[in-house]
Amino acid sequence: MKTLLRTVSAFVILTMAGSAFAQIPKPEASDPEAFTGRSEPKSGTGKEWMVAAANPLAVQAGADILAAGGSALDAAIAVNLVLNLVEPQSSGIGGGAFIVHWDAKASSLRTYDGREEAPKAAAENRFLTKDGKPMGRMQAIVGGKSVGVPGLVRVMELAHKNHGKLPWARLFQPAIALAENGFAISPRLNALLAGDRNLAMIEPARSFYYDAGGQAKAAGVILKNPAFAATLREIAAKGADAFYTGAIAADIVQTVESAPQNPGDMTLDDLKAYKAVERPPVCGGYRTYKVCGMGPPSSGGIGVIQSLAILEPHNLRALGPKSPVSYHLMAEAGRLSFADRAVYMADPDSVPVPTEALIAPDYLKARAALVKEDQRLPVAEAGKVPAKHAFVTADSPELPSTTHFSIVDRDGNAVAMTSTIESGFGSRLMTKGGFILNNQLTDFSYEDVAEKRTVANRVAGEKRPRSSMTPTIVFNKDGKLEMVLGSPGGPAIVGFVVKTLVAMIDWDMSPANAAASPFVLGMGNNVILEEGLEPVKTDLEKLGHTVRVNNSASGIHAIRVTKDGLVGGADPRREGVVIGK
Repeated sequence: MKTLLRTVSAFVILTMAGSAFAQIPKPEASDPEAFTGRSEPKSGTGKEWMVAAANPLAVQAGADILAAGGSALDAAIAVNLVLNLVEPQSSGIGGGAFIVHWDAKASSLRTYDGREEAPKAAAENRFLTKDGKPMGRMQAIVGGKSVGVPGLVRVMELAHKNHGKLPWARLFQPAIALAENGFAISPRLNALLAGDRNLAMIEPARSFYYDAGGQAKAAGVILKNPAFAATLREIAAKGADAFYTGAIAADIVQTVESAPQNPGDMTLDDLKAYKAVERPPVCGGYRTYKVCGMGPPSSGGIGVIQSLAILEPHNLRALGPKSPVSYHLMAEAGRLSFADRAVYMADPDSVPVPTEALIAPDYLKARAALVKEDQRLPVAEAGKVPAKHAFVTADSPELPSTTHFSIVDRDGNAVAMTSTIESGFGSRLMTKGGFILNNQLTDFSYEDVAEKRTVANRVAGEKRPRSSMTPTIVFNKDGKLEMVLGSPGGPAIVGFVVKTLVAMIDWDMSPANAAASPFVLGMGNNVILEEGLEPVKTDLEKLGHTVRVNNSASGIHAIRVTKDGLVGGADPRREGVVIGK
């Protein structure tokens, strides 16, 4: 614990001097979690264990747990709780998560769904105006109607019962200590607070994050959150039931019901009824590797498997990371997987999702045959698979405010965990208990409902909205653990994970360089290139692509198991680091 607290002052010095984050551009107010600059690639090595996550304080918390004999899952809980404090725009106990867990001794891969759920009273017209028109994005996001029943605490408890070594309460100590003693506001958090006009208008977040004049508290200011410490103490002592019943649950309901904009209809019964779910993983091959991830309600695992299968017939190693053809192929793979996502993906407990058909070898070969190295596919349409529903394409523009971390412990167990509150600072509603509530329900495809289109991912009571979160674990040809990775980024997550895997597998990049490598995203008819790939833009446009150059605050955190030990990389677009031993 002393190690963690000493890191607070060191982190202030690190981020305020010499880092690319020291002078970061002010984000656009409309950007959910803006790009705020980047540093050099960040790496780490270890022989026994490793943690890679989006903030040094969270990484240190996980490292301290592993050093104390905790499991990868134990460390994941400690990391996530600290991120709630230091990266509140991205995740927290007011949101949800997906966990992919590898048990080395049992050779067992298990996946856990802690996705938020709509209140029982939720109906299709939830985000429509009185005249039946869809609300604007921010109009729908801010307030109580967008808040889903949080799943993070329940899924952490479920996974801990199966994979934890240290006592549950022990895992809360780092976050409690930071909440009580304070932590330094980072430059990135300061910039995001300064750019968010909605959070600055709603109490109690306004008084907590902003000064009397309404200005975001400055980078380096020590922020304490005794209310959150009290909340964590209650959950640590009494388990997840303390969150879903009693005073904490009542506080959540009151915050949602009394929201100054779009008051919601969540009830105590909704919270009490919430369950985390263990679901079967989805896996597919790429080169000599087996790539595994989260199935529905996430579209991420299927999307990665599909994209890699479409890329596999092409010699990306020979083409290399500078070839326009490489980026054309990744864009085309993204477009095709995105098309399937838009039609078929939804909560499998509410809608039959043809998961096996979408990753069947023959289907993937047929999809791969559509892609040519010298021409753009004019229209990327969903494929035809046996399905029990006849839904049409539905867009749900998830906003990229999420976090991912990767952990390997001394026993060879691994956790890839992606956690979110959806938009930057979620619904902008902060409870009296010191945490921000999600706006996950705007991940439903409500604009299609306004147009009378029957879509799989429509709003319904007790239903989980579609996600793109893609926690991923990769095994080598001998079935041994080799890679643990994932990223935030909304629907761009699949593209971020795919480019990182291609960089490590085909182009022999280290995890740090793979995470730092530029991205190309193919979604619908558009292609997005990261700054630095401008020379590729002209070549892609000659093939018929509509190309936009943009930056994104991806947060790729990857670990690779090598013959010499563990090698990790932290995305330079955020403030994360890697610690290994």
